[in-house]
Amino acid sequence: MGRIKALLTAGLIALGLPTQASDLIPLTDRADLYGWEAVGRIDIKGGGYCTGVLIATDTVLTAAHCVYDRTTGLAYKSNAFTFSAGMRSGQAIDTRTVRHAVPHNRYRPSLGVTQKNVLFDVALLKLDSPISSFNAAPFALHSGLNPGKSVSVVSYGRGRDSVLSWQKKCDVLARARGLMAFNCSVTYGSSGAPVFVKEGNRARIVSLVSSGRNSDGSTVAYGMELPERVAELKRELRKVKLASAATNGVKRITVSSN
Repeated sequence: MGRIKALLTAGLIALGLPTQASDLIPLTDRADLYGWEAVGRIDIKGGGYCTGVLIATDTVLTAAHCVYDRTTGLAYKSNAFTFSAGMRSGQAIDTRTVRHAVPHNRYRPSLGVTQKNVLFDVALLKLDSPISSFNAAPFALHSGLNPGKSVSVVSYGRGRDSVLSWQKKCDVLARARGLMAFNCSVTYGSSGAPVFVKEGNRARIVSLVSSGRNSDGSTVAYGMELPERVAELKRELRKVKLASAATNGVKRITVSSN
């Protein structure tokens, strides 16, 4: 825990960092975007934007702090969000509004950026309808990496908010107790960006960008391990869907055993 604790306590801040532009490959053409279409921009009415990624045809994974209004500390209404898969120069592969936005119930927006909040800085957005996997194939999760392994990040960010940028290679600096640190180029708008590891012919999501710090011109990004957090969120999302169905007067059909 010592290495990651030192990194995390060295100056956690909300993302608002300069990017190391020379490390980034802009995915400006349709051919450049191939394989990354499931990464998209989450626009928030009156609240800026974040990066998100499809983990199912109708489910977007992003950072929990993106779901909250920074001014009031209250969660935005679900219809405040729009997800644009593979958006570049104002054009998206597909765009959907959001039916349900579910941040992790152990994330505390009032506490700001803390080690515990980074651990639970995860949310799921349920889209109003699926996006075809032929247009944007969802990504699977990876179970985690050890320090020294190479990863990549695909994100939007300040100064590059109209096109996805790919950092092909950065490194895992530390990993302990569900937390991870990376030397990846991130900035405002990169919140919720997926951190990928190559596995076979397809990338898998190993973490999300939660926050970062800048020290001596180098950026350190922080994230969390995902399998347990996402499993918890999926259970919560099922509860929200059932409650919504009950509110709307939808009845469950019971099949008789006779």
